[in-house]
Amino acid sequence: QVKLVESGGGLVQPGGSLRLSCTASGSIFSQNHMGWYRQAPGQQRERVATIFSYGSVTFGDFVKGRFTCSRDNDKNTVYLQMNSLTPEDTAVYYCKSIWPEEAWGQGTQVTVSS
Repeated sequence: QVKLVESGGGLVQPGGSLRLSCTASGSIFSQNHMGWYRQAPGQQRERVATIFSYGSVTFGDFVKGRFTCSRDNDKNTVYLQMNSLTPEDTAVYYCKSIWPEEAWGQGTQVTVSS
């Protein structure tokens, strides 16, 4: 059973950057399609990025070129580099194993505020 642990969240000023990490265990990580999602208070959870096992990445429309997503299969880790953050990016960010096994991490809080 795959387990996911996110890290890297915190408080950042508008215009700042953060890098989130998600480390997986219990699976052949290189085969997993992975995703980042976020959920703001009172809002539905939304997709931020998907990174496929072969490395291709897609983003939610709201990202508008501000974020990048990468993976290091040797470290069983996916990353979300977030730049030009705005208060609207404030949310709990979740890592997800999409395929072949579905699983969620516990989430990491990102707060963008001056």
